[in-house]
Amino acid sequence: MAAAQSAASKKAHDIVLVDMRGLVDYTDYMVVCTGNTPRQTKAVSDEVRRVLKEEHGISARRVEGEREAEWVLMDFLDIVVHVFTPQAREFYRLDRLWKEAPQEVVEAAAL
Repeated sequence: MAAAQSAASKKAHDIVLVDMRGLVDYTDYMVVCTGNTPRQTKAVSDEVRRVLKEEHGISARRVEGEREAEWVLMDFLDIVVHVFTPQAREFYRLDRLWKEAPQEVVEAAAL
């Protein structure tokens, strides 16, 4: 939830928490969210990394896509965070790919 909250604080939208437990071995949860532009996706990913490190002592083991910032993937082991531009999210459709997994839509206003 901390990843979702920090993404929302940078105005990410369409935030979805996906419970991956029992489906894959490499993570427990996936957070998928959207920024409007590459600049915003970079800001969202920076904030998620900062909050998880400073407030929860969790560092990303791997980060990919920051340079182009169309799709930033942050692997925190137990949680994987994907920050997409609208075009990249529509193309990859990760939350639809894992439609059998329990999902929770997170409303930014509720955070």
